[in-house]
Amino acid sequence: MLPVERSRQIQDNSVTLTLYIATDLFWFQGHFPTLPILPGVAQLDWVMHYAVQCLAPGKQFAAVENIKFQQPVAPDSLLQLHIEWDATKSRLSFCYSLLRDGNALSASSGKIQLC
Repeated sequence: MLPVERSRQIQDNSVTLTLYIATDLFWFQGHFPTLPILPGVAQLDWVMHYAVQCLAPGKQFAAVENIKFQQPVAPDSLLQLHIEWDATKSRLSFCYSLLRDGNALSASSGKIQLC
């Protein structure tokens, strides 16, 4: 259920990934039949997956502090996911950007509290 990872850059408290959103991902089944878009729950799932793997091992989801969906993510899209980890607050900040024609368009962003 994960996207195809094209690149990964890890720095001190952040990770930036380039992700290809394949048309055959499970998440598109039934969401929506005539105009498929990537559900927000999938985006949150991926943030948690990469954050725990790269920045905050052993941590678990506690709460969504805020989230904003600005652009729908269609099948066959290229996304950049940037995650920052603030260990003192146990908080992740994330931003998804759609990569199109050399431009980055904000798709979603938010903050997640971990425990």
